[in-house]
Amino acid sequence: MIEIKNLSKFFSTENGDFAAINGINLRIEDGDIYGIIGMSGAGKSTLIRCINLLEKPSEGQILIDGLDITALEGRALLTLRRKIGMVFQRFNLLMQRTIRDNVAFPLEIAGVAKKQRLERVDELLEIVGLTSKAGSYPVQLSGGQQQRVSIARALANHPSLLLCDEPTSALDSLTTNSILKLLKDINHKLGVTIIIITHEIAVVEKICNKVAIIDESRIIEQGLVKDVISNPQQDVTKKLLERGELA
Repeated sequence: MIEIKNLSKFFSTENGDFAAINGINLRIEDGDIYGIIGMSGAGKSTLIRCINLLEKPSEGQILIDGLDITALEGRALLTLRRKIGMVFQRFNLLMQRTIRDNVAFPLEIAGVAKKQRLERVDELLEIVGLTSKAGSYPVQLSGGQQQRVSIARALANHPSLLLCDEPTSALDSLTTNSILKLLKDINHKLGVTIIIITHEIAVVEKICNKVAIIDESRIIEQGLVKDVISNPQQDVTKKLLERGELA
């Protein structure tokens, strides 16, 4: 379980401190597919970067199974990060490496023996449906296939948590649906908790069981997706739902 308590991140500017996120409180249960949605600049990307400590929070706690990860440093922090997979909007693949080598990369960094690396890579490529592309290079793959490689790489170290930052925003609608199905299958079959940042309400409706709306650095509404969509409580949520997207 993930508990986020009074989490804030401030950045210094010429006009004083700016709160990218301010007093965030969330509870994410094991096995959730949790959507975080809001307008551009609302703070959703800063929040996800705080969860894996790519950004150090200014205040508050992030508890994973009762452990405050904001207090971790050095080797303990590296160990934690290996258990949190990250999927990016722009794939972030290594263009000079084959698909097999891209997926193997985090295992190399972790010092996993070659035999075990290859076995794990073969397993992951089968999960994402790219066994036949193992020897190809990213440039030879479609955008959807490259995102599948990114997902496989994020799963390499058997993470319990998968963070997805706008994973479908660069894809067409058909490919988006296939990626969402894959993520849902991973959640169900592997038991991986997923937090997904998105500006597309359709993504939340198709894949998430819970959602939080973030506006001006704060969570303004949260709950089961069906409840929030059918009975929004905040004006911002209502307006965004009327538009059909969260941009």
